[in-house]
Amino acid sequence: MKKILITLTVLLASLSTWAEVSPLPEIQFNFIYNTEQKPLINPNASEFIGCKDRLCIQTEPLGTYGSQRMECGPGTCTATAYEFEPFARLIMSFEDGSTRISNIFALSNELIHKFNVYVNQDNVTVEPIDTPPTESLWSRPQAWGALALILVLELLCAAAFILYTKKRFTILYGVAIANVITAVVTWSFLVHYVAQSALWWLFGVILEALLIRAINRKDISLKEASMLSIMTNVTSYTLGMIISFVIAQM
Repeated sequence: MKKILITLTVLLASLSTWAEVSPLPEIQFNFIYNTEQKPLINPNASEFIGCKDRLCIQTEPLGTYGSQRMECGPGTCTATAYEFEPFARLIMSFEDGSTRISNIFALSNELIHKFNVYVNQDNVTVEPIDTPPTESLWSRPQAWGALALILVLELLCAAAFILYTKKRFTILYGVAIANVITAVVTWSFLVHYVAQSALWWLFGVILEALLIRAINRKDISLKEASMLSIMTNVTSYTLGMIISFVIAQM
C-alpha cells in the first residue's frame, strides 16, 4: 500500500502543464495572406473576442487563466477555452504596427474547430474549413495529461474507500481499467456527438460503476460500485480542475 501511494504521489507531482480533467474546446486558425507584405502576428496585442449574439453587441474577450488562452506562432493561432461563446471575432495586430479586425463568425458545439484566416489589406476574413476536423484527441498531449491526472486522483480515492470498507486492493485494478475504457469511449466517440461536458461526466459515472462491478463481482456489490464510482469521479473532477488550473498558471 505504501509503495502504491508513493508511486501515485510521484506521478501527480510530475504532471506537466497540459494536464486537464478533460480535453478542452479548441479553435485552430491558419493564416493566409492576400497582401504583398506578410507581417508576423503580434500575439501580445491580438485578441479573441467572444460574442453572445450575431451582431457582437455583447462581447467578452477571451481571458487568460488556467488553460484558457490564445497563443500564436508564425502563420497560426490556437484559442483554447473552458467554454466558447456562440459567435466570435478576431482583432489581430501585426509586427508592422497594423491592426485588422475580422468578420463575426459562428462557432458550433464541436470540440475542435478549424478556420482559415485571410489577411487582407484592411481587415481579416475568417472562414470555416470545409473539411471537418479529423484530428484525434489522443494526438493532443492534453488528453494524455487528463487521463494521467484522472487515474492518479481516482486511484487515491479508491484506495481510501478500500481502506475504510476493508475490501481487497485488487479492486484498484478494476478502477484503473474502468477509467481507461471510459476515457477511450468518451473522448474517441461521445465528444463528437454530445457537446455538454456534464453528460460526459454522468456517462462516465454510470459506465465506470458497471465496469467496476463486472470486473470485481466477488468483491463488491453494484451498490458499492456505484458509490465508489460517484466518489472517485467527484474527486477527480473537483480536485482535478483545481490542480490543473493551478499548474496551468505556472
